[in-house]
Amino acid sequence: MPAAPSATTELRATSASTLVLFFVPTAIWGTTWLVIKFQLGRVAPEASVAWRFALASALLLGWCAARGLALPRGWASHLRLVALGFLLFGLNYVLTYRAELSLASGLVAVLFATMVFWNLLGARLLFGAPAPRAVVLGGVLGLAGLVLLFWPELAGLEADERLVAGVAYAVGGTAVASAGNLLSQRVFAGGVPVVPGTGLAMGYAALLLFGWCLASGVPLTFDASAPYVLSLAYLAVLGSVVAFVTYLTLLQRVGAGRAGYTAAVIPVVAMLASTLFEAYRWSGSAVAGLCLVLAGTVLVLRAKARAPA
Repeated sequence: MPAAPSATTELRATSASTLVLFFVPTAIWGTTWLVIKFQLGRVAPEASVAWRFALASALLLGWCAARGLALPRGWASHLRLVALGFLLFGLNYVLTYRAELSLASGLVAVLFATMVFWNLLGARLLFGAPAPRAVVLGGVLGLAGLVLLFWPELAGLEADERLVAGVAYAVGGTAVASAGNLLSQRVFAGGVPVVPGTGLAMGYAALLLFGWCLASGVPLTFDASAPYVLSLAYLAVLGSVVAFVTYLTLLQRVGAGRAGYTAAVIPVVAMLASTLFEAYRWSGSAVAGLCLVLAGTVLVLRAKARAPA
């Protein structure tokens, strides 16, 4: 009979699989910002987001059915999931898509990395959660980093209305996403199962956006071209299902504190993709700005991980 694997071998296998669980959602979410660019053009952002989460919801709920996961019950739970879908998968992503009409995808990703600061600010204002000095310092570093990152455009002739609009959409989307995250804590802490609840919230977001398009006259079109269809599949299947499931597995294995460090790596992947495929041009201030944003994010995440439960 073959010898049983040693404890060291099992530990190495567990560590390797944990690294895979970390890098899979990081790589996927780090590249979705670039893939969104292929959704822009012929189809309105509201319609593109609706198609994306209609498909993602169907896939995620199908996965739940295959695994025998029960769906939430009760009108109260479903009303909360409607609100969650509106914030986290509806308005948030419409603003994100509109931001990418004006900004490089990597810059939008960096702006969204500041959501950790919004989350803690919201927790402070709404729930009275303490703000350690490391969190305040992280916020200051993040703000300074954003100024440096956008300084070449702000100081030059390129600071036009499109740039201002893009930044405003991205900041607005980040604030909305943060509100959605805070709401999700209440929803899932109240007993709603995470994966089925998320699948339903995505479906409700799609229905709300379809209804908005019909009511407001936004063309509910679909682009059958290969770039649009393939990018839609990537965003729905990988970005909204595979990455989500692997991240939840990572969360269960290492905890929210350590899993949260994906937020510090995703902007780096996004900026690398933007450099390779969008010809983003780096400056000294942009490099320094990205480093400050990441340093601030890590400070906040470390403070959050060390905070008592």
